[in-house]
Amino acid sequence: MCRASHQSRSTKRDSGLLGIASRVQARVAKVGSTAIVHRKRETLGLNVQTRSTDRSHRKATYQDVLDAPPHMVAEVLAGTLHTHPRPAARHAWASSRLGGRLDGSFNPGAGGPGGWWIVDEPELHLGDDIVVPDRAGWRRETMPEYPDAAYFDIAPDWACEVLSPATRRIDQNEKRTIYAREGVSHLWFVDPVSKTLEAFELRDGHWVLLVTLADDAPVSLPPFEAISFPLDALWPDGAAAGGGESG
Repeated sequence: MCRASHQSRSTKRDSGLLGIASRVQARVAKVGSTAIVHRKRETLGLNVQTRSTDRSHRKATYQDVLDAPPHMVAEVLAGTLHTHPRPAARHAWASSRLGGRLDGSFNPGAGGPGGWWIVDEPELHLGDDIVVPDRAGWRRETMPEYPDAAYFDIAPDWACEVLSPATRRIDQNEKRTIYAREGVSHLWFVDPVSKTLEAFELRDGHWVLLVTLADDAPVSLPPFEAISFPLDALWPDGAAAGGGESG
């Protein structure tokens, strides 16, 4: 009976030792597996994430603008590259008609009041920002000589953004802030969808809304109050109906 009892205790002890050994082996295997997973993550995942993070945090530069597809408008705002397609038809029409009205009166040799350089989609380098308004104008005393460079590094006296669904948020927020920072005196927002024009003036570093025009209201606003034309001259249907033939 004593021998049987001893064998029973030995069997239990051996079973216990085997159980402990199995658990230790399983734990080692688990730790080893975890270590392998961590090594794989260190080898693959973290490097990929680091490259992605570095790229997303790298500030965009003029080279990014030069590398953008030629059919896209590229801007750098607060270190971020923004690209959008060229203007749609109504947008292009409004910008062209407005430019025609102003060019014919204020650009050199136009026969009007003169005193300005009015430019279509100029590339402005303002500090670290690169912005492309739809129209911009410089008084001759601000920029006596027209530059030969591919861009302008003097802030304009007037800027105009023709709003579109793709650019509205940026035009009315980031770019408006940049224009105020750089001391642009006047800012217009032309909206071909709502058929309105908002005119702002910079006072003490803040934009003040002068007026919101709609329908066929006469456009005679600072800094171009020397001329007048009906607002509906900027829309295709208004032009087709004879809008803009007076003023």
